[in-house]
Amino acid sequence: MVPLRRQKTYNLVIFCEVTASSRHYVDRLFDPDPQKVLQGVIDMKNAVIGNNKQKANLIVLGAVPRLLYLLQQETSSTELRTECAVVLGSLAMGTENNVKSLLDCHIIPALLQGLLSPELKFIEACLRCLRTIFTSPVTPEELLYTLRHWHSCGFKSSPQPLLCANGPDHQTILFNHGAVQNIAHLLSSTSYKVRMQALKCFSVLAFENPQVSMTLVNVLVDGELLPQIFVKMLQRDKPIEMQLTSAKCLTYMCRAGAIQTDDNCIVLKTLPSLVRMCSKERLLEERVEGAETLAYLIETDVELQRIASITDHLIAMLSDYFKYPSSVSAITDIKRLDHDLKHAHELRQAAFKLYASLGANDEDIRKKIIETENMMDRIVNGLSESSIKVRLSAVRCLHSLSRSVQQLRTSFQDHAVWKPLMKVLQNAPDEVLVVASSTLCNLLLEFSPSKEPILESGAIELLCSLTQSENLALRVNGIWALMNMAFQAEQKIKADILQGLSTEQLFQLLSDSDVNVLMKTLGLLRNLLSTRPHIDQIMSTHGKQIMQAVTLILEGEHNIEVKEQTLCILANIADGTTAKELIMTNDDILQKIKYYMSHSNAKLQLAAMFCISNLIWNEEEGSQERQDKLRDIGIVDILHKLSQSSDPNLCDKAKTALQQYLA
Repeated sequence: MVPLRRQKTYNLVIFCEVTASSRHYVDRLFDPDPQKVLQGVIDMKNAVIGNNKQKANLIVLGAVPRLLYLLQQETSSTELRTECAVVLGSLAMGTENNVKSLLDCHIIPALLQGLLSPELKFIEACLRCLRTIFTSPVTPEELLYTLRHWHSCGFKSSPQPLLCANGPDHQTILFNHGAVQNIAHLLSSTSYKVRMQALKCFSVLAFENPQVSMTLVNVLVDGELLPQIFVKMLQRDKPIEMQLTSAKCLTYMCRAGAIQTDDNCIVLKTLPSLVRMCSKERLLEERVEGAETLAYLIETDVELQRIASITDHLIAMLSDYFKYPSSVSAITDIKRLDHDLKHAHELRQAAFKLYASLGANDEDIRKKIIETENMMDRIVNGLSESSIKVRLSAVRCLHSLSRSVQQLRTSFQDHAVWKPLMKVLQNAPDEVLVVASSTLCNLLLEFSPSKEPILESGAIELLCSLTQSENLALRVNGIWALMNMAFQAEQKIKADILQGLSTEQLFQLLSDSDVNVLMKTLGLLRNLLSTRPHIDQIMSTHGKQIMQAVTLILEGEHNIEVKEQTLCILANIADGTTAKELIMTNDDILQKIKYYMSHSNAKLQLAAMFCISNLIWNEEEGSQERQDKLRDIGIVDILHKLSQSSDPNLCDKAKTALQQYLA
């Protein structure tokens, strides 16, 4: 027991000594001699560097309130105020509890007030401390955007990255508080660091923000428009960091609609600069940033995709992104290995993203991408990567290439890409599921050889579950894929779809508030109700509910496309042998068909005419009775009027229908 008691005593002595030392630092902050206070703060600064225990002790002993008091006093010298800000910044670099304590002492308003000072060194110390606090996970992000001090400080100093705007709300707050006007003049600063921070601020403010971007194109700095300044910063004699950030600004302004995609500053300056960043002469980080920014620039524009694809052999150049590191097995340093694998993931992710954008629309470009060295193998491997970001990018690339009919029939079949794709769809996060299910929609098209094995792998159950997702995109993709699956399918597959979906879920989708879900569900229903035996079979078991849904849609406030699709479903039902009686015995539906035959929209008139044609076709049993009933409700009179229509399709269809009555 004696050794244990001695150990406890020893620890207690050490603790008391540390506390006494810490108390000494705090006591010196209250010395009446300003010079001794300054020296005390400097000594405190040296004592806390890299010493979390000392930082915690000083916070517990009340150093923070006193440091903040000295920092805010106008009578304090600039040097003292600066050193106080430095110490506070050092305390913030400790544990998360340290940051919480600083926030509890209301450090942020004090530091923001410090930005009004004319003294650059003091401002920089305040900014560094603010940056440290706001990069801590325990600091509420919204706190930055609810403080009005930004407007009063006018961004006089270098706008540090802490000004990053995460989303349109934050961008709007900063924009409304004069961020653009106050940062613009910093682009002409003699300090490279200041110019770069201003440039970075513009890039985050302009990202996916038309309001900011439209303003930026008209901002003048020393008589020059901002886009012209950004173009100058793209020149090869400028630092790579500046070139990349300028390219980002122009890219974001272009995507926001403030600069046209065919503008010379995009076609001749921004795009070539970003392609140049993808070359193997550049640093790994630069190659990643260049490829991802270029992918975003060209993502939605066909002409930019074509220009990029033939610039500096870009498609072949990107294949080098998959060759790093050249030999992982030769690396024995664990830290070096982790570093290299991280960069390898980032490079592959960026390459897949850019390939996806390049191949989004043009068949020739897709062909070139797929013919690139081991491309399909790389995509297949990418689908099972440990990094979720790489998997997502690989799926995006696959989705882009899956728009090619030729590739679906050849490369996709040769590499059986549906297998790893189905694995990706198992328990994946929504972001991955959305892109993967979009790809699956393409692989389920009728001309795709992958359709049959996908069906055999249990895809129906998976897709039916997606239709119940709260995520709108997943509901759309789930029903879309089922619609493709049902096209010209065997009766068993249609029965499996209806069983997997359930009648309740099908009609839940038909009442969905989103028009895309509704249209795809109607498309599914239309594909299910094709081929007479299938129509009769499905209507014999689900006819009552389907007719009820059709009635509700035709009566509801829906757009022309929805009602046209619904009338086409009725036309399919009217083509059934026994199913058509569900229409003929439903006077409400017959009146609706009559109404749409006289509608002002030609598409709806034509769709209604198809229903009538299928009902009165005189080669089918019971046609005479159906013709008589339709004549009695005035259908023949409408057909005579339509036979005089100026619309050739309506005119021809009406004349054909009238001939059935004359036969």
